[in-house]
Amino acid sequence: MGKYGRQTLPVLILAGIVLIWEAAVRIAGIPLYVLPSPTEVAAALFADGKNLAGHAFVTVMEALAGMGIAFVMAAFLGIAMDSFPSVKRGIYPLLVVTQTVPMIVLAPILIIYLGFGMAPKILTVVLMCFFPIVVSFVDGMEQLDEDYVNLVRSYGAGKWSVYSLVKIPAALPSMISGLKVSATYSISGAVVGEWIGSQSGLGYYLLRVKNGYMLDKVFACVLVIICLSLFMNGLIRLVQILAMPYSRTGATEKREFKEENL
Repeated sequence: MGKYGRQTLPVLILAGIVLIWEAAVRIAGIPLYVLPSPTEVAAALFADGKNLAGHAFVTVMEALAGMGIAFVMAAFLGIAMDSFPSVKRGIYPLLVVTQTVPMIVLAPILIIYLGFGMAPKILTVVLMCFFPIVVSFVDGMEQLDEDYVNLVRSYGAGKWSVYSLVKIPAALPSMISGLKVSATYSISGAVVGEWIGSQSGLGYYLLRVKNGYMLDKVFACVLVIICLSLFMNGLIRLVQILAMPYSRTGATEKREFKEENL
């Protein structure tokens, strides 16, 4: 299968699912409160677009703020864990334990202590996004060939110069991979916080229309959440292209080489 075939196949499959969904709802006469058709979802999205856009803006701001805080914390803690093995031995198991607790359980506790403002929603995003970033960053630095470190040290580089010249640049691809995962989670984290307690945001909107059995608007909101998650992932990809243009060139050359030899 060629390059364009691989790109269009998922689109064709998705289009087929939508057509089957539309036909099933129309033929079976399924009512709106049970399962809306794709056209009804699209109509709800268009009719309530302005309201959805306002709530989406709140959710995106919470996701961006949480991502930024998680990135800064992961950068500092990652360097500390790489510099001091005792720090990694003490903190890494605790980070793993935090991932075993469902965020839907922690969100109400955060709201109890932080109130119903943006703070608990941002902290929810931080908790969901922090782990993939810091783990990817630490793993990227650990996989660096020690010969590069010894080389810069032979020229008189100090400990922090080794990080700025060698370790951090070498770990950037791994960190970007963690950021991509976290970016996809960030919208979900904000929505979970809003679902538990909020007066705005997509989580609040989703809860309100769900209680009113307006399933066309529920599906429209879910579609917006999916699109925003893809947007956040694409935003990190854009940052990767701007920060590491060489990685895109190398990946393109490898892909073209594989296609030529298939």
